[in-house]
Amino acid sequence: MHNVIIDGQSIEVEKGTTILKACEQLGIEIPTLCHLEHLAPEGSCRMCVVEVEGVQNLQISCATPCWDGMVVTTMNDRIRTFRSMIVELLLAHHDVDCFNCSAVGDCKLYQYAMEYGVEESRFDHIKKVPVKDESSDFFNYDPSKCILCRRCVRTCNELQSNGTLSLKKRGGDTFVSLPFDKLFKDSNCVSCGNCVSVCPTGALTTKASKTYRSWEVTRTRTTCSYCGVGCQMDLLVKNDKVVGVEPADGAPNKNLLCVKGKFAYNFINSPDRLTTPLIRKDGVLTPASWDEALDFVADNIKKVKDESGPDALAGFASGRVSNEDNYVFMKMMRSIGTNNVDHCARV
Repeated sequence: MHNVIIDGQSIEVEKGTTILKACEQLGIEIPTLCHLEHLAPEGSCRMCVVEVEGVQNLQISCATPCWDGMVVTTMNDRIRTFRSMIVELLLAHHDVDCFNCSAVGDCKLYQYAMEYGVEESRFDHIKKVPVKDESSDFFNYDPSKCILCRRCVRTCNELQSNGTLSLKKRGGDTFVSLPFDKLFKDSNCVSCGNCVSVCPTGALTTKASKTYRSWEVTRTRTTCSYCGVGCQMDLLVKNDKVVGVEPADGAPNKNLLCVKGKFAYNFINSPDRLTTPLIRKDGVLTPASWDEALDFVADNIKKVKDESGPDALAGFASGRVSNEDNYVFMKMMRSIGTNNVDHCARV
């Protein structure tokens, strides 16, 4: 364990703990743009710099481990000036048409510009970027708003392991690109949307995000219903209607989702959803009560078993419910006397 003093507060941390993590334990907020919890620290944005006693240069808090006796200052005039300069440099290559950006209110660059009093950049905007890519069915890519934090690239390559995104060119002309300059719809992108979830600006946004702003929605933690993994996610709700989904840091998924969990939520509000059980009578599906439907199923299971034996029956489980529910369903079919149990995951 190491004893560290941060802004006059003493804290004991395990060996290898970064300054940023120690600050989080003390409730001290440090600005970050490139940092992500489940990725190795990179320190490319330099927004998280702090001052360490006895060290000449400012240190990147997300990538600098604490040592015993370290004394850290997280804010003074020197640090504020440095962070303001970082914001200015980023704004020099950033399209600041914020009112037409669907990420307004969520953009971390905008928030830091407000916090550090940066209204405009002193530097010329010289970066040439490709045109927007709106070919995906689920999200849009606007390279003019990209700040090259590499969150999307690292998430795609290191967490999703898809290898769709990378950096192209060098220096001031660098931008995030797909192999051979392909569009998203023509690439190996699986539309998981994890790149969108981690983007701190409006470079990657869902198509649905234009219909709401962050302050208009409430977030409700729930479990994805598409398979039995149990991924945790937050439903974004506006006017009692689900308008979006964000991944949550649950044990099964750790801030990742697949395309179904991230984007396939419109069935919730579909007018085609069944609201009552249906029983086929004289060839026509007719609404029925739950008691009537369950009695109908139980009576016919008994009838088939008595007439043709238990192996004339089969159970078809669901990938849309929990593992526990499927286990109970399997046990029910076993108790009827059949091993004919299948699952819809391959459909």
